Amino acid sequence: MLYKVHNECPYITRVYSIGRSVKGRHLYVLEFSDYPGTHEPLEPEVKYVGNMHGNEVLGRELLLQLSEFLCEEFRNGNQRIVRLVEGTRIHIMPSMNPDGYEVAAAQGQDTFGYLVGRNNANGVDLNRNFPDLNTYIYYNEKNGGPNHHLPLPDNWKSQVEPETQAVIQWIRSFNFVLSANLHGGAVVANYPYDKSFEHRVRGFRRTANTPTPDDKLFQKLAKVYSYAHGWMHQGWNCGDYFPDGITNGASWYSLSKGMQDFNYLHTNCFEITLELSCDKFPRQEELQREWLGNREALIQFLEQVHQGIKGMVLDENYNNVANAVISVSGINHDVTSGDHGDYFRLLLPGTYTVTATAPGFDPETLIVTVGPGEPKLVNFQLKRSILQATPKRKAPNSGHRNKVLPKKVQPQAAGKKELKMKQSQRGPA
Repeated sequence: MLYKVHNECPYITRVYSIGRSVKGRHLYVLEFSDYPGTHEPLEPEVKYVGNMHGNEVLGRELLLQLSEFLCEEFRNGNQRIVRLVEGTRIHIMPSMNPDGYEVAAAQGQDTFGYLVGRNNANGVDLNRNFPDLNTYIYYNEKNGGPNHHLPLPDNWKSQVEPETQAVIQWIRSFNFVLSANLHGGAVVANYPYDKSFEHRVRGFRRTANTPTPDDKLFQKLAKVYSYAHGWMHQGWNCGDYFPDGITNGASWYSLSKGMQDFNYLHTNCFEITLELSCDKFPRQEELQREWLGNREALIQFLEQVHQGIKGMVLDENYNNVANAVISVSGINHDVTSGDHGDYFRLLLPGTYTVTATAPGFDPETLIVTVGPGEPKLVNFQLKRSILQATPKRKAPNSGHRNKVLPKKVQPQAAGKKELKMKQSQRGPA
């Protein structure tokens, strides 16, 4: 199916695999871009992930439909879709758990086998399988410490399933800005944190609203989906009531080691979880109604990546500065610039004090007013720091004995660059 779409729209799509499942099935992604395989500076990357629970199949079907829709509408010259594809790099993974899906599909419509196929082939729930970074962030919020890009434990690869490892390496390899993962079993847009801050009581964590520093922004992202959806915003669905059709994950039920919180705490990516149907395995005849109920919401959510601020971080010689930290005063969650020196910071309309910092450079602070429309372009040009005690002549080498060299002389040798180079021989447009 993904190859069918690629054959229909070869110039704006690319199919790639991020790895294999336990049983060796490929984890395929379909990319939409006017330069497939290439990160264009200042063009944000966004992703959809479906079917991480193999028996929750609606997300998988909707993402396949969305892929066909984007291709057809682009070919038909639909200006909204043309603008979206030309200004955004979109990655669609219909199934993160193809092994579980095959088990669920073989079982078919049977309420007694409600959980059949949910887990991967090793019997592991992939949405409880990511390294738990919440424990560290809650500690750091109280006691001080990093508020973003929390490191993974050294042995993390031995603690996760092949599908989880593939997804972690994927989200470390692209500078994703926005994401949603698609589930079933309820109808609500769920935003972080998923893990309750409350201590355990008799082995269970009490449900308690556990907001991120970006809580208002996450609520807005969830509401965009909910109100563009055919009926999610009405709140009453599947016997549950969620005002506006949205919920903080931990205030619904506490979930540890989930993918949504991991994205926010380990990368620049803001992810929400979309619960899309009461029935985890809807009948074929319901799919058209579900597609019409979700189509506008799926497009509007992709468009949400174009808000807030974005820009380049450069040094005095106009070289890109990768991994510069962009902090917004009053929001205790920073983001970083990518390999190409570009950064993206989703923000609601308002006036913000924004600072860029990088090792070996003086920080630069700007006051920025963000409107409700397109993101505001805010570039930073950092000056090399000169340590007072050192004569100016020696400044370029001062203080680097134990430090990472300034990013401009470090072509970011980590896996990110290699992966991108392998994926594309073409340079940025």
